[in-house]
Amino acid sequence: MAPGLVELVAQHHQHSNKSQTETWNRPKQTTEVLDYAPLPKIDLSRFDEPGGKQELAKQLYDALTNIGFWVVTNSGIEDERVLRQFSIGNSFFKESLEEKRRFPCNFAEGEYFGYRENSRWIGDTGVKENVEMLNIPKDIPAWKDVGKHRLVEENWDEIRSFHRELWDKVARKLFVLMSIILELPENYLADAHAYDEVSDDHLRYMIYNVRSQEEWDKAQAYSKGGHTDFGSLTLLFSQHVAGLQIRTPEGGWKWVKPVDGGITCNAADTLTFLTNGFIKSTVHRVVTPPKDQLNIARLGLLYFSRPGDHTPMRTVPSPLLDRLDLIPEEHKDLSKPVPSGTEYVRARVKDVHHKTVLDKREGTSFNFKGLAVQNHY
Repeated sequence: MAPGLVELVAQHHQHSNKSQTETWNRPKQTTEVLDYAPLPKIDLSRFDEPGGKQELAKQLYDALTNIGFWVVTNSGIEDERVLRQFSIGNSFFKESLEEKRRFPCNFAEGEYFGYRENSRWIGDTGVKENVEMLNIPKDIPAWKDVGKHRLVEENWDEIRSFHRELWDKVARKLFVLMSIILELPENYLADAHAYDEVSDDHLRYMIYNVRSQEEWDKAQAYSKGGHTDFGSLTLLFSQHVAGLQIRTPEGGWKWVKPVDGGITCNAADTLTFLTNGFIKSTVHRVVTPPKDQLNIARLGLLYFSRPGDHTPMRTVPSPLLDRLDLIPEEHKDLSKPVPSGTEYVRARVKDVHHKTVLDKREGTSFNFKGLAVQNHY
């Protein structure tokens, strides 16, 4: 057989063994009239303009200190690439359970990399959680031995480049804006969450599988409290199926409206710790979709930024926080040991997820080496 023909046959064989990735497109938005939260929009196309960062920081200030949620626009990430990641995620959840279970999350150690199965019971309701996840770590040497599912391995080059681009074009810039607000060196918080350092940052494919209205009612009757995110920053790409709600400063609930081409962002618990409550980690939840979307699976694409091994969980030396009397005296003593970002996050992950039944803990709190956060679910 001629060499050229041998090569073509080999390529055909390789292609035929490759997992199929179906193209996914956003469903239509709901026609129901929902009470949406008015979230500020941060236009990152202005970031590199003269004075742009300072102006954006002013716009972000209220979101960070009041509602904790905002929307990024003009990130520079093409929507075609976003839809491609949605398609990979959607195809993964259609893989066999045997394949998905190859690399499960190691919740016993607080590790969130890998597949989270929808196997946990919601109290005594007789209903299981309907959410599945796949969490993919950064492409850094520390995580080179983390197992990759077949679909991830086959698409690794584009997944890891998208992963990194989210950090460079969105997360890093938001941390710069936060540092400006806190009157810190511009790269202070970006360095505390540096991509090339060891941390549990991950890209997440997520799906809320279709369940009946009765199952939704039972699940929500058991717990309506919501939750806060464990790390520092969450990025959520628009996918059109309504379900996300945030708790307002007044204590009510409002829906989060998808923004075409936008990324919904929220601050999370470790940023609250690093600023001693100045930056708000807002309670949010996922509820029953509107009736015209009840039979559509809610696919998610998210990125979670978390402080790592090199970042101590003490209040940052911000001149603004100092003037507001928000830096505890014990945090000014840098010789006093405190947990690292990774230590805290893994302890929290283990506390929440290393169980087979989702117990009701609203009104209680989680405490790890002096870092306390309220449970809302």
